[in-house]
Amino acid sequence: MARRLWRSFDWVLMGTAILLIVYGIAMISSATRGTQDLANLWQRQAVLAISGLILMLLVAAFDYRFYETLHRPLYVLVVVFLVVVFAIGEITHGAQRWIGTNAVQPSELAKVIIIIGLAKLLADHDGELHRLRYLALSLGYVLLPMALIYLQPDLGTALTLGFIWLAMTVMAGMRLAHLGALTLAGALASPIVWLTLQDYMRQRILLFINPQGNPDDYYNIQQALISIGSGGWLGKGFGNGTQSQLHFLRVRHTDFIFSVIGEELGLLGVLVLSGLFIVLLWRILRVAGMSQDPFGRLICIGVAAIIFLQTTVNIGVNLGLLPVTGLPLPFVSYGGSSLWTFLVSLGLVESVAMRHKKLDFE
Repeated sequence: MARRLWRSFDWVLMGTAILLIVYGIAMISSATRGTQDLANLWQRQAVLAISGLILMLLVAAFDYRFYETLHRPLYVLVVVFLVVVFAIGEITHGAQRWIGTNAVQPSELAKVIIIIGLAKLLADHDGELHRLRYLALSLGYVLLPMALIYLQPDLGTALTLGFIWLAMTVMAGMRLAHLGALTLAGALASPIVWLTLQDYMRQRILLFINPQGNPDDYYNIQQALISIGSGGWLGKGFGNGTQSQLHFLRVRHTDFIFSVIGEELGLLGVLVLSGLFIVLLWRILRVAGMSQDPFGRLICIGVAAIIFLQTTVNIGVNLGLLPVTGLPLPFVSYGGSSLWTFLVSLGLVESVAMRHKKLDFE
């Protein structure tokens, strides 16, 4: 039976993820070359990737409905972690998001757990989401962790949880009238939200609207655009990017890794990267379509939503099309918590793929 289960494992999905990880490790190595305190980051990312892939396989080995039974304790656990981070969390660049020295980031863990719990809640009320009470119940489920993450402060991740909720509820049957009402309520509440934003958050939005208003803050966006624009069709060659290698481009191994790719590998490298993400999303949505139950289908929708959003936002920031948010490029940017989050998420998708046929487990 175990052999039959693993025959349904989506090796194309896993292979695509590995290619993205290898792509990222190579570009992290190039981006940090010549910077002594960052020189070993690509090796650390490789170790994290191997451990993350093992973790993905372990998650896939368990029936995804097993995680359904754990949704309540997992939710409580992540809320506790998000509260604890205010007491003992490390403060980095003005934000308190880490437990330990860049060891654990509870907000990343929250993404996976919210997908599981929200999928369970929506599946329990399958076909009933047109009723406002169940829609409100699902929204309330995500508002608490969203608020705690927002207070760290981490607006990007908080909005990511909101997007996960939106994608999953729409696919679960939210009425368009309710979606329109929520959009209107959000627009009306925007002045209040603006007043609660941290100063640096408002500055990022104002900088996006008027780049000339603060040339110093616009510096890195400008360097990112120069990097991408100077890459041309084939790029300047691996390790030969002037903006990255001469350190004009900041945080080039995390938020702005896409700019390094554009400069050194050119449009061809960007197209290859984009193609890998398209294949990844296609395989996840394929599993969603094969799923025999709403819980499994909604897990896949949630995972696809988070990968799509972070990819789109990160690339949009690098191209100057969106305000700076700090969201990493999935599987490619440096960061252990983020990488593990995405690999665990793919483990859930693989678990659904392995058990989409009832005969495989009954």
